[in-house]
Amino acid sequence: MTLKHIFKQGTDASQPVLLLLHGTGGTENDLIPLAERLAPEASILGVRGAVLENGIPRFFRRLAEGVFDEPDLIARTHELNTFLDETAVEYGFDRRNIVAVGYSNGANIAASLLFHDNQSLKGAVLHHAMVPLRSIALPDLAGIPIFMGSGTNDPIIPRAETEELAKYFIDANAEVHLHWENYGHQLTATEVEAAVQWYNQQFTS
Repeated sequence: MTLKHIFKQGTDASQPVLLLLHGTGGTENDLIPLAERLAPEASILGVRGAVLENGIPRFFRRLAEGVFDEPDLIARTHELNTFLDETAVEYGFDRRNIVAVGYSNGANIAASLLFHDNQSLKGAVLHHAMVPLRSIALPDLAGIPIFMGSGTNDPIIPRAETEELAKYFIDANAEVHLHWENYGHQLTATEVEAAVQWYNQQFTS
């Protein structure tokens, strides 16, 4: 298992394992409080990005703000997918029962997982994600629920980009819930609460 990570066994093994994917400069621990709000009884797999940009972790390289190194993104996406296969065996959880929870850079690689493999995730909570790639045809994502939390005035991600990503998912038959905030690129308490309500409807009701 090549990626630095933390695994916390939950009290309800039937619930999805929450795959936590931090934003630029984060760690495997950053989104644990969010996971505990979403599903306090679920197991948690927090992963640290293996790419360093000026000493801070990311999940893949970029050429400039908002400009991804696509070959590296593709390679890192496959690396993460393989890592999930390995950790499912190591920790004894169902590989087909993983829900990604990502913010910014982490949300981007979670989206890339879905772009590449419709078996990679059972669902996803994407906070402030961008379109990861425009050069591939998406697999059929029927039955996969996706929450997208976004900012109407996000200085990093234009509204049109968010809407474009949502359209990619919708055209691939995913079940998309798009939630808008007006606080730029910040992850706010109200956005988290919207994600919690959505998650409970999808996975605990």
